[in-house]
Amino acid sequence: MNENQFTKMQSAPGFIAALDQSGGSTPGALKRYGIESWADDSEMFDRVHEMRTRIMTSPSFDGSRILGAILFEDTMHRDVDGMPTARYLWEVKNVVPILKVDKGLLDEESGARLMKDMPKLDDVLAQAREHGVFGTKMRSVVITPGAGLKAAVDQQFDVGRHIFAAGLVPILEPEVDIKSPQKADAEQQLHDLLKEGLDALPDGDWVMLKLTLPEVDDLYRDLVEHPRVLRVFALSGGYTRAESNERLARQHGVVASFSRALTEGLTQGQTKEEFDALLDESIGSNYAASTT
Repeated sequence: MNENQFTKMQSAPGFIAALDQSGGSTPGALKRYGIESWADDSEMFDRVHEMRTRIMTSPSFDGSRILGAILFEDTMHRDVDGMPTARYLWEVKNVVPILKVDKGLLDEESGARLMKDMPKLDDVLAQAREHGVFGTKMRSVVITPGAGLKAAVDQQFDVGRHIFAAGLVPILEPEVDIKSPQKADAEQQLHDLLKEGLDALPDGDWVMLKLTLPEVDDLYRDLVEHPRVLRVFALSGGYTRAESNERLARQHGVVASFSRALTEGLTQGQTKEEFDALLDESIGSNYAASTT
């Protein structure tokens, strides 16, 4: 584990850029960017890598305000400015590389969507270490409180322990759907189960958390301060950038890990100056909300 990356993730000011749109979310991201069609999946991933490269190579995007960037597995195997993406992020931009490792979601059961099996996880983790990746991210979704929520948290911790044993620091992401009719109740149950899981981790184990912006401000304050937690991030979850930042600013110690709220308004047709200026504004607002 890279100690400089660990220190940056633990204590530096800033936020995480989520650039990990997968096969399911890439079409929407491209259409918001202004690309309406592509011949096949191969061209789709080429186009989204061009979009991500434009973001990562912008002068607005660097480690002075950005702690890390979450990458899709396809992105890790591609180059940026002639360098492997993870190396480019760390060596050129001083941004810690993190890899999305989940393979999508199962159908809803008992109010939650658990992660699909990851039969090649060990191979992916070995490749991540070779590329200089620091940590991982994996997402499940909670709709209502109950048994499904507990199953989602148990699965996150089970896989997270495996990832940490392989030498990377996992981000556990049990996302509460912002449209949940019982959002506040689900968040309270999630808080309590996360606290139990964290308390059960052995000394020396570390995890990070990525959580939905809660209805009760500072609900996760004690998790921010937990000795097994390296950092707590907030996902935008479909909120606009303005609402995401407004909610985030009220969560002390929590920092952003936004995707749509980071890239909102960026389009293919913008000039370099227009694109960089809007990205700078977005990064600046996310940074400000993350340093409360």
